[in-house]
Amino acid sequence: MTTSGPETPDGRPLGEVRFLTVAEVATAMRVSKMTVYRLVHAGTLPAVQVGRSFRIPESAVHEYLDKSYVQGMEAG
Repeated sequence: MTTSGPETPDGRPLGEVRFLTVAEVATAMRVSKMTVYRLVHAGTLPAVQVGRSFRIPESAVHEYLDKSYVQGMEAG
């Protein structure tokens, strides 16, 4: 009998999840670390708390950015 280990809420093995630090997310999104902390504390960006730091699943960052795209306004 083999056990796949802990899983994420969406059923993926936890070992397959790539976690990013707040600083890495801020750099990738070109925002301040405070902005990332605000998103995490508001529940907009899911994160795991490890001690006093947060780790954000890379997939959560991609999902957040996908949902955040806006359509440009038409000229005219």
